[in-house]
Parts: sequence; C-alpha cells; structure tokens
Amino acid sequence: MSINKRKLKNILVTGGAGFIGVNFIRFILGEGTERTDFSGHIINLDALTYAGNVASLIDINDKYGGTQYFFEHGNICDMDLVESIFKKYDIDTVVHFAAESHVDRSILGPDAFIKTNVMGTFTLLETARNKWKNTSGGICDDVLFHHVSTDEVFGSLGETGFFTETTPYSPRSPYSASKASSDHLVMSYHHTYSLPVTLSNCSNNYGPYQFPEKLIPLMIINMLEGKPLPVYGDGKNIRDWLYVADHNNAVWKIMKNGNTGETYNVGGDNEWENIKILNLLIDIFAKSTGTDADKIRSTITYVKDRPGHDRRYAIDCSKIKSNLGWKQIVNFEEGLEKTIAWYLSNSEWIERIRSGEYKNWVKKNYTER
Repeated sequence: MSINKRKLKNILVTGGAGFIGVNFIRFILGEGTERTDFSGHIINLDALTYAGNVASLIDINDKYGGTQYFFEHGNICDMDLVESIFKKYDIDTVVHFAAESHVDRSILGPDAFIKTNVMGTFTLLETARNKWKNTSGGICDDVLFHHVSTDEVFGSLGETGFFTETTPYSPRSPYSASKASSDHLVMSYHHTYSLPVTLSNCSNNYGPYQFPEKLIPLMIINMLEGKPLPVYGDGKNIRDWLYVADHNNAVWKIMKNGNTGETYNVGGDNEWENIKILNLLIDIFAKSTGTDADKIRSTITYVKDRPGHDRRYAIDCSKIKSNLGWKQIVNFEEGLEKTIAWYLSNSEWIERIRSGEYKNWVKKNYTER
C-alpha cells in the first residue's frame, strides 16, 4: 500500500471538544509527529454537552483559529446545520468521534444515546451521501467518512480469547447497542451507496483532558480531594487500556491509508483488572505527591456492580499492525505517569469543566447557535 494514499483537505471532526477529539485535533495541528503530512483545515463540530470543553483547545484556537482550525457549535442531529458546514468548508473528510459514551448514563437515560449515537450518525451519513455526489450521480472517490467506535459492541469475553474484526456483535448496554447500531449504519452506507468509509473499534482510552466521570480521571481526582475510591463489584473486571495519543495515531493511519470499507481494531495489548489499575494508580500518585499510598488505599470502597457489566474486553489489533504499520508507543506505566502529572497540573481545568464555567468563554468567542 502506498504511503499517504489519501489527500485529506477539509476534515470535519465531530465531538472535537470531547476527550479523544481534543487530543486528535492536538495530534494533527499541535502535538503530533505526523502533522507534517497535513496542511488542510480542521472544522470542529461539537454540541458542548456536559463532557465537551472547547476551552481545552484555547491555545490551538489562538495559534490556528481562522486559518487551519475552525469551531462550529451545534448538534450532529441538526441536518440543516451539518449541511451548511459541509457547504461552507467544502468538507471532504469526516472523522466521527461525537457520541454519548458513559455506560452508567446510558442505563439511567438511554434516549440521549439513541438520538446522538444513532440519529446523529445517520444525519452525518446522509449529508455526506448527498454532498459528495459526483456529476454522474455516484460518490466522489476523494472523500472519506471515518467512524470511531468501541470494543463494547462485541459484548463480553471469557477468561481467554480476543475480539477480532470478525467477532459477532453482542452489545450488553444501551450505550454499546447504540454504537453497534451506528457501526451497522456506516457499513450499510458503504455497501448500499458506495460511500467511502473506514471504521475503527478501540479499547478503553486514557490520558489528558478526559472527563472526570471515567475510571482513571475519577480516581485521580478523588485521590486529590481525599474522597473514597469506588470500585464496582469485586474489582476484577478486565479492560484493555490504550493511551489516547496511540489511539489517534492509529486513527490517522487508517484515514490516510486504510482500505475503504474495512474495519480496524485498535487496542493496547494491555489487559488489567480494575482493582490492579487502581493500586498502580495509587502507587504512582503517592510517589508523585509525596503522600501515603497505604492511607489512600484504605479509602477503596467496593460498591454494587452495575447491570450488564461486561467481565472482560481484549482486542486483537494484529490487522492494523500488519497492514498499516501501526504500533503502541506509550507503555501503561509511562502513560499513567503522564496522565497523573497532567491532572495534577490542571486543577483549574478540572474546576472549569465540572462547573461549566468554560461556557462563558465560548459565548465571548463564538456565536451561540
């Protein structure tokens, strides 16, 4: 396969103010070693719900705003808005991160997950299908819709085995079911309308800018604030952990060189029980802050397990390694050290995102839709 097969010019990043989206934009424009192969435009579309924080990109906006980086405030379910963005920026590429993604929230209120993850994806696909038609009525061949999904669509593994690209779907929560639905929609648009698509299913991400409800940032912040450290069930649920920069490197390689119509699994080759992750986090945190690890460990509290809690996820990512030459760069302990250091240095960010204060910055800098 040739290097840099696709020439990506005007990339619409949905959910670019969320955790992975923020890091992706930083990877492409500010912090990624591969950004030299991109000289186009990034258009960040985000609804700024509770987990989205456009202020995470203030420095990117200051450096690239109005030249390479543009922010649009709005919902991916708004067809008129999405169509206007495609027209305004001549969008030729979509990388679709936007999603409701917290399993607990999906159990309490599944409607938002269906609207955003299913109907929002449909809105983007339908707009792309209509806007990317060529003069003969087919689809242009210099466009791409990349859909970012999760390993949770595959359900739960036993003590052995791995999810592959051909593993049957078996979602167990409203969240994973909504993502499975969106995956199928994306592939149906490829097979029915010849829409050029690629799709990736990733394992659990961690790193800077992650909203505090997720396991790793929640535990770090609770340790900072001296709060109990809640662990579901017996703490032995197993996840495969991937540093966010490694994930975004994979996404970029797929977008540039991945085969149209194919799915790529992206994992960390890094399985950990939740309780073991927590103990490692405690040790690194205590060393970083000069606090007593045993005292922190005494605050671990086991709580009732959530319904439909999958026991184990693990990804076989040999396809993307062999086909696209991707590999993980950041090992787990190094990644946790970087993540803890970031949260320790960004207490102001934590307060602003939890209080919603950053929205005042948005109102001053952008026209609210």
